[in-house]
Amino acid sequence: MRKKRLCALADWSFGGGEDYCAACQGPCPDCPARLNRPQTVEGAQVWDLVQRLGGQLRLVPGAVLGWDMGAALTLAQALGVNRLMAAETLPEIEAVMVRRLNEQMETYRDG
Repeated sequence: MRKKRLCALADWSFGGGEDYCAACQGPCPDCPARLNRPQTVEGAQVWDLVQRLGGQLRLVPGAVLGWDMGAALTLAQALGVNRLMAAETLPEIEAVMVRRLNEQMETYRDG
């Protein structure tokens, strides 16, 4: 599993990728979601886990701090995701998620 691919997918997704694709008529060949989709079963499982972690955000007023990693790893175990893979990849994906969500919050505050 390549962390680089999952981090690129996280950057696209948490950076508003779905809004980017809303204007498309269908899947385009250069779509970041397609180009960076997981290529292994483990990668797909970790990405599925990432998409389920929205309720596990640690927040302070005006900023996202990250995920509750204890809850994330417990959920990984419950879903049958390899805990070692989750433990290796989630922190890097989390860093991308935190940066992108905080950028969006800053844009909305300033805008």
